[in-house]
Amino acid sequence: MKHLALRLSVALLIATGTFAQTAPPPSPDPAVQTPAPASDHESERRAKTLLDQMIAALGGQAYLNIQDISQEGRGYTFHMGRPNSLGTVFWRFYKFPDKDRVELTKQRDVVEIYNGDKGSEVTYKGVRADETKDLADYIRRRHYSLDWVLRKWLLEPGIALFYEGTTVADQKGVEQVTIMNARNEAVTLAIDSLTHLPVKKTFTWRDPTDKQRNVEDEVWDNYRLVQGLMTPFSITRYYNGDMSNQRFLTSVTYNKGLDDSLFDPAASQSVPRK
Repeated sequence: MKHLALRLSVALLIATGTFAQTAPPPSPDPAVQTPAPASDHESERRAKTLLDQMIAALGGQAYLNIQDISQEGRGYTFHMGRPNSLGTVFWRFYKFPDKDRVELTKQRDVVEIYNGDKGSEVTYKGVRADETKDLADYIRRRHYSLDWVLRKWLLEPGIALFYEGTTVADQKGVEQVTIMNARNEAVTLAIDSLTHLPVKKTFTWRDPTDKQRNVEDEVWDNYRLVQGLMTPFSITRYYNGDMSNQRFLTSVTYNKGLDDSLFDPAASQSVPRK
Protein backbone atom coordinates (compact mmCIF):
# COMPACT_ATOMS: atom_id res chain seq x y z
CA MET A 1 0.00 0.00 0.00
CA LYS A 2 1.38 3.43 -0.95
CA HIS A 3 1.06 4.84 2.51
CA LEU A 4 2.90 2.03 4.29
CA ALA A 5 5.45 4.47 5.76
CA LEU A 6 2.59 6.41 7.33
CA ARG A 7 0.54 3.46 8.54
CA LEU A 8 0.25 2.94 12.24
CA SER A 9 -0.99 -0.48 13.14
CA VAL A 10 -3.50 0.28 15.80
CA ALA A 11 -4.06 -1.44 19.07
CA LEU A 12 -4.64 -0.12 22.68
CA LEU A 13 -3.55 2.02 22.47
CA ILE A 14 0.74 6.70 22.02
CA ALA A 15 3.98 12.28 23.92
CA THR A 16 6.74 13.88 22.41
CA GLY A 17 7.30 15.77 19.18
CA THR A 18 10.88 14.59 18.94
CA PHE A 19 12.10 11.21 17.80
CA ALA A 20 12.57 8.77 20.64
CA GLN A 21 13.78 5.20 20.52
CA THR A 22 14.22 2.68 23.27
CA ALA A 23 16.34 -0.44 23.35
CA PRO A 24 14.65 -3.75 22.53
CA PRO A 25 13.00 -5.36 25.52
CA PRO A 26 15.69 -7.23 27.42
CA SER A 27 15.66 -10.99 27.26
CA PRO A 28 14.83 -12.63 30.56
CA ASP A 29 17.95 -13.08 32.67
CA PRO A 30 18.05 -16.59 34.13
CA ALA A 31 20.06 -15.20 37.03
CA VAL A 32 17.19 -13.00 38.17
CA GLN A 33 14.31 -15.27 37.27
CA THR A 34 12.46 -17.20 39.93
CA PRO A 35 10.63 -20.39 39.00
CA ALA A 36 6.87 -20.72 38.92
CA PRO A 37 5.18 -22.76 41.63
CA ALA A 38 5.30 -26.51 41.15
CA SER A 39 1.60 -27.00 41.89
CA ASP A 40 -0.78 -26.32 38.98
CA HIS A 41 -3.44 -25.15 41.43
CA GLU A 42 -1.02 -22.77 43.15
CA SER A 43 0.20 -21.49 39.77
CA GLU A 44 -3.35 -20.73 38.66
CA ARG A 45 -4.19 -19.06 41.98
CA ARG A 46 -1.17 -16.76 41.85
CA ALA A 47 -1.80 -15.94 38.19
CA LYS A 48 -5.43 -15.01 38.91
CA THR A 49 -4.36 -12.85 41.86
CA LEU A 50 -1.87 -10.96 39.67
CA LEU A 51 -4.44 -10.43 36.92
CA ASP A 52 -6.97 -9.12 39.44
CA GLN A 53 -4.35 -6.72 40.83
CA MET A 54 -3.42 -5.56 37.32
CA ILE A 55 -7.04 -4.89 36.31
CA ALA A 56 -7.58 -2.97 39.56
CA ALA A 57 -4.45 -0.89 38.88
CA LEU A 58 -5.68 -0.07 35.38
CA GLY A 59 -8.98 1.21 36.74
CA GLY A 60 -10.96 -1.83 37.77
CA GLN A 61 -14.53 -2.03 36.53
CA ALA A 62 -14.15 1.31 34.77
CA TYR A 63 -11.38 -0.22 32.63
CA LEU A 64 -13.46 -3.30 31.84
CA ASN A 65 -16.37 -1.05 30.80
CA ILE A 66 -14.49 1.23 28.39
CA GLN A 67 -16.70 1.77 25.36
CA ASP A 68 -14.49 3.93 23.15
CA ILE A 69 -11.13 5.70 23.09
CA SER A 70 -10.01 8.86 21.26
CA GLN A 71 -6.27 9.49 20.95
CA GLU A 72 -3.90 12.03 19.42
CA GLY A 73 -0.17 11.52 19.08
CA ARG A 74 2.84 10.97 16.91
CA GLY A 75 4.04 7.63 15.59
CA TYR A 76 7.11 6.11 13.95
CA THR A 77 7.54 2.97 11.90
CA PHE A 78 10.67 0.81 11.61
CA HIS A 79 12.06 -1.86 9.31
CA MET A 80 14.53 -4.37 10.73
CA GLY A 81 14.75 -2.16 13.80
CA ARG A 82 15.68 0.97 11.84
CA PRO A 83 13.35 3.97 11.38
CA ASN A 84 11.90 4.19 7.87
CA SER A 85 9.98 7.45 8.36
CA LEU A 86 10.31 10.77 10.13
CA GLY A 87 7.12 10.05 11.97
CA THR A 88 3.65 11.43 11.51
CA VAL A 89 0.90 12.87 13.66
CA PHE A 90 -2.22 10.79 14.00
CA TRP A 91 -5.71 10.75 15.43
CA ARG A 92 -7.14 7.42 16.50
CA PHE A 93 -10.74 6.50 17.33
CA TYR A 94 -11.47 3.05 18.74
CA LYS A 95 -14.80 1.52 19.71
CA PHE A 96 -14.73 -1.79 21.55
CA PRO A 97 -14.52 -4.47 20.40
CA ASP A 98 -13.76 -4.21 16.68
CA LYS A 99 -14.09 -0.70 15.25
CA ASP A 100 -10.95 1.34 14.63
CA ARG A 101 -10.14 4.50 12.69
CA VAL A 102 -6.74 6.21 12.31
CA GLU A 103 -6.29 9.55 10.54
CA LEU A 104 -2.75 10.35 9.41
CA THR A 105 -0.83 13.51 8.40
CA LYS A 106 -1.53 17.07 9.54
CA GLN A 107 -4.22 17.29 6.88
CA ARG A 108 -5.81 14.05 8.18
CA ASP A 109 -6.18 13.06 4.54
CA VAL A 110 -5.06 9.42 4.86
CA VAL A 111 -7.57 7.38 6.85
CA GLU A 112 -7.35 3.73 7.87
CA ILE A 113 -10.65 2.14 8.95
CA TYR A 114 -11.13 -1.33 10.42
CA ASN A 115 -14.64 -2.56 11.11
CA GLY A 116 -15.08 -6.20 12.07
CA ASP A 117 -13.06 -8.30 9.62
CA LYS A 118 -12.83 -5.57 6.95
CA GLY A 119 -10.15 -2.93 6.45
CA SER A 120 -10.10 0.10 4.15
CA GLU A 121 -7.90 3.04 3.26
CA VAL A 122 -9.60 6.32 2.44
CA THR A 123 -7.76 9.08 0.55
CA TYR A 124 -8.66 11.82 -1.93
CA LYS A 125 -8.70 9.04 -4.53
CA GLY A 126 -11.55 7.30 -2.75
CA VAL A 127 -11.91 4.06 -0.77
CA ARG A 128 -9.55 1.15 -1.28
CA ALA A 129 -9.83 -2.26 0.40
CA ASP A 130 -6.89 -3.09 2.62
CA GLU A 131 -4.36 -5.56 1.27
CA THR A 132 -4.84 -9.11 2.49
CA LYS A 133 -1.58 -9.31 4.49
CA ASP A 134 -2.06 -5.89 6.13
CA LEU A 135 -5.58 -6.85 7.17
CA ALA A 136 -4.46 -10.24 8.51
CA ASP A 137 -1.68 -8.57 10.54
CA TYR A 138 -4.11 -6.08 12.05
CA ILE A 139 -6.73 -8.69 12.92
CA ARG A 140 -4.06 -10.87 14.56
CA ARG A 141 -2.81 -7.98 16.72
CA ARG A 142 -6.36 -7.10 17.70
CA HIS A 143 -7.09 -10.72 18.64
CA TYR A 144 -4.05 -10.73 20.97
CA SER A 145 -4.56 -7.16 22.23
CA LEU A 146 -4.68 -6.52 25.97
CA ASP A 147 -8.31 -5.44 26.01
CA TRP A 148 -9.41 -8.52 24.02
CA VAL A 149 -7.43 -10.83 26.29
CA LEU A 150 -8.80 -9.28 29.49
CA ARG A 151 -12.34 -8.56 28.31
CA LYS A 152 -13.01 -11.49 25.97
CA TRP A 153 -10.54 -14.35 26.50
CA LEU A 154 -10.97 -14.46 30.28
CA LEU A 155 -14.72 -14.95 29.85
CA GLU A 156 -14.33 -17.94 27.53
CA PRO A 157 -14.66 -21.56 28.71
CA GLY A 158 -11.47 -23.60 28.87
CA ILE A 159 -9.16 -20.71 29.76
CA ALA A 160 -5.96 -21.67 31.62
CA LEU A 161 -3.76 -19.39 33.75
CA PHE A 162 -0.09 -19.99 34.58
CA TYR A 163 2.20 -18.09 36.93
CA GLU A 164 5.63 -17.91 35.28
CA GLY A 165 7.76 -16.40 38.06
CA THR A 166 9.69 -13.12 38.24
CA THR A 167 12.10 -11.51 35.79
CA VAL A 168 13.04 -8.10 34.37
CA ALA A 169 11.21 -6.42 31.48
CA ASP A 170 11.90 -2.92 30.18
CA GLN A 171 14.27 -2.41 33.14
CA LYS A 172 11.50 -3.12 35.64
CA GLY A 173 11.03 -5.98 38.05
CA VAL A 174 7.98 -7.92 36.88
CA GLU A 175 5.95 -11.04 37.50
CA GLN A 176 4.83 -13.06 34.49
CA VAL A 177 1.45 -14.60 33.80
CA THR A 178 0.50 -16.68 30.76
CA ILE A 179 -3.11 -16.86 29.60
CA MET A 180 -4.00 -19.73 27.26
CA ASN A 181 -7.39 -20.22 25.63
CA ALA A 182 -9.08 -23.41 24.45
CA ARG A 183 -7.56 -22.89 20.97
CA ASN A 184 -4.05 -23.20 22.45
CA GLU A 185 -3.38 -19.52 21.78
CA ALA A 186 -1.33 -17.88 24.53
CA VAL A 187 -0.34 -14.43 25.72
CA THR A 188 2.30 -13.79 28.37
CA LEU A 189 1.99 -10.59 30.40
CA ALA A 190 4.82 -9.01 32.38
CA ILE A 191 3.29 -7.11 35.31
CA ASP A 192 5.16 -4.49 37.33
CA SER A 193 5.84 -5.93 40.78
CA LEU A 194 5.35 -2.52 42.47
CA THR A 195 2.57 -0.77 40.53
CA HIS A 196 0.84 -3.93 39.21
CA LEU A 197 0.51 -2.20 35.82
CA PRO A 198 1.19 -4.19 32.63
CA VAL A 199 4.69 -3.58 31.26
CA LYS A 200 4.94 -5.98 28.35
CA LYS A 201 2.83 -8.44 26.36
CA THR A 202 4.23 -11.30 24.25
CA PHE A 203 2.58 -13.73 21.87
CA THR A 204 3.81 -16.08 19.15
CA TRP A 205 2.27 -17.31 15.92
CA ARG A 206 3.32 -19.47 13.02
CA ASP A 207 3.28 -18.05 9.50
CA PRO A 208 1.01 -20.25 7.34
CA THR A 209 3.23 -19.65 4.29
CA ASP A 210 6.78 -20.32 5.47
CA LYS A 211 5.81 -22.13 8.72
CA GLN A 212 8.21 -19.94 10.67
CA ARG A 213 7.45 -19.04 14.27
CA ASN A 214 7.18 -15.29 14.93
CA VAL A 215 7.29 -13.42 18.24
CA GLU A 216 5.50 -10.11 18.78
CA ASP A 217 6.00 -7.92 21.85
CA GLU A 218 4.28 -4.75 23.00
CA VAL A 219 5.78 -2.55 25.73
CA TRP A 220 3.82 0.10 27.64
CA ASP A 221 5.39 3.03 29.52
CA ASN A 222 4.81 6.58 30.78
CA TYR A 223 1.50 5.81 32.47
CA ARG A 224 -0.76 8.75 33.38
CA LEU A 225 -4.14 8.91 35.11
CA VAL A 226 -6.87 9.87 32.62
CA GLN A 227 -10.52 9.91 33.75
CA GLY A 228 -9.69 7.49 36.54
CA LEU A 229 -7.88 5.07 34.19
CA MET A 230 -4.12 4.44 34.15
CA THR A 231 -3.11 5.02 30.54
CA PRO A 232 0.25 4.34 28.83
CA PHE A 233 1.35 7.34 26.77
CA SER A 234 4.22 5.41 25.18
CA ILE A 235 3.61 2.19 23.24
CA THR A 236 6.39 0.28 21.47
CA ARG A 237 5.97 -2.86 19.38
CA TYR A 238 8.65 -5.42 18.47
CA TYR A 239 8.60 -8.08 15.79
CA ASN A 240 11.03 -10.96 16.28
CA GLY A 241 13.13 -8.76 18.55
CA ASP A 242 13.28 -5.74 16.22
CA MET A 243 11.42 -2.53 16.96
CA SER A 244 8.59 -2.17 14.43
CA ASN A 245 6.40 0.66 15.68
CA GLN A 246 6.51 3.36 18.32
CA ARG A 247 3.75 5.73 19.35
CA PHE A 248 3.66 8.68 21.73
CA LEU A 249 0.30 9.99 22.88
CA THR A 250 -0.38 13.65 23.53
CA SER A 251 -4.08 13.33 24.34
CA VAL A 252 -6.48 10.56 25.40
CA THR A 253 -10.22 10.73 26.05
CA TYR A 254 -12.49 7.86 27.03
CA ASN A 255 -16.16 7.22 26.33
CA LYS A 256 -17.04 10.15 24.09
CA GLY A 257 -19.88 8.17 22.55
CA LEU A 258 -18.33 7.75 19.09
CA ASP A 259 -20.90 7.20 16.38
CA ASP A 260 -20.73 4.06 14.25
CA SER A 261 -20.71 6.20 11.09
CA LEU A 262 -17.14 7.17 11.96
CA PHE A 263 -16.14 3.61 11.03
CA ASP A 264 -17.99 3.55 7.71
CA PRO A 265 -15.55 4.16 4.83
CA ALA A 266 -18.37 5.48 2.67
CA ALA A 267 -19.30 8.15 5.21
CA SER A 268 -17.66 11.55 5.59
CA GLN A 269 -13.90 11.49 6.08
CA SER A 270 -13.96 14.36 8.53
CA VAL A 271 -14.15 13.80 12.27
CA PRO A 272 -17.01 15.56 14.06
CA ARG A 273 -15.62 18.11 16.46
CA LYS A 274 -16.93 17.85 20.01
